[in-house]
Amino acid sequence: MTLFESAVRPVLFRLGGGDAETAHEFTLKRLAALPAPVRAALKRRYATAKPVEAFGVTFPNPVGLAAGMDKNGVALPAWPALGFGFVEAGTVTAHAQPGNDKPRLFRLRDSRAIINRMGFNNAGAAALAERLRALGPIGVPLGVSLGKSKVTPLGEAVEDYLSSYRLLHPYADYIAVNVSSPNTPGLRTLQDKGAIAELLGALRGETPVLVKIAPDLTEPAIAELLEVCLSHGAAGVIATNTTLAREGLAAADQPLAGEAGGLSGAPLTEKARKIVHFVHAETDGKLPIVGVGGVMCADDAARLFDAGAALVQLYSGFIYHGPALVRAAARSI
Repeated sequence: MTLFESAVRPVLFRLGGGDAETAHEFTLKRLAALPAPVRAALKRRYATAKPVEAFGVTFPNPVGLAAGMDKNGVALPAWPALGFGFVEAGTVTAHAQPGNDKPRLFRLRDSRAIINRMGFNNAGAAALAERLRALGPIGVPLGVSLGKSKVTPLGEAVEDYLSSYRLLHPYADYIAVNVSSPNTPGLRTLQDKGAIAELLGALRGETPVLVKIAPDLTEPAIAELLEVCLSHGAAGVIATNTTLAREGLAAADQPLAGEAGGLSGAPLTEKARKIVHFVHAETDGKLPIVGVGGVMCADDAARLFDAGAALVQLYSGFIYHGPALVRAAARSI
C-alpha cells in the first residue's frame, strides 16, 4: 500500500462528512497553492520519461489527466509534478454554468468507482482562456475539452462549440469535443452521423480535434461515427466517457446504483479496453486513440496500450490510488 492510499486518501475521504465534491475542491485548492520547490520535488519522484508522439504532438510520457478533474484549470502547474505527461482541462462550455444540483458526485468504494452528474459546472470558456493566457506553458501538452452549454438549444450546438474553440484553441495542443457526457440533456445525440459531421466541419483548423465517445454505443454506431471522424479530419478519438450501465458493482455499493449520472472506475475497465480494440481495428490504426476508463493499475494501462491506445488518461484511478499509479502506468508501455 502506498503512502497516498494509507495516509492521504483516508483523510480526503472523510472531508465534509465523506462528501466527494468537498474533497475534490479541497484537493484542487491545495494543489493550486503548491510552491515551485515542492512541485520540483514531486516531479523528481513521480515523473517518467517515456516520450511518444500522437496527432503531431510529442508527449513526455503517455499518461494524462482526464477531463473533469480540473475543469477551470486552477491547478494546472501541479499535474506535471505528479507525473502526468499531459493534462486535459475542462470540460468547459461557452457560457459559465453552475452544473446540476448537489449532491452530484458519489464514491462507490468497494467497487473502486465513481458516479457523477456534475453537468459541466465551469466558469466558462472566456475565463479559462484568460487563465491560460496569464499562465503560459505548463511544461507538458495541454488539451481542452469542450462541451455544449446547457442553455444552448441543440440546433445551435455547433456555434456554441465554435465560440469556445475560437477562444481556447490558441492555448491548446489539442481540443477534445465532448459529445458523450450523459449529464447534459440531449448531448449524446451529437454523436449521430450528421451532427458530428457538421461539428467537425466547423472546427477545422491547425489545432488537432479529438472526439470523445460514449461506452454505451453499439459497435455499428461506433463504426458509423468513426467513418465520419476519418472523413472529416478528426485527429483522434478518446475512448471512452462514463457509462450509464451499472454492471460490476459490489454488493455494498448497490444502494448507490440508482443515482443518476455516469459511472467511472473499475467497472468500466473491460468495456473501455474492448472499445479501444474495436476502434483500432475498425480504423486500421489510422486514428490515434486516447484510452480512458477504469485504469486502476499498471496492468490496466498496459492492456489499453496493447489494444491500440497511443495514450491513456486517469481519473477515478488517480482518486483511489494517487500519483504512484501515474508513474506505474507510464512505465507499463
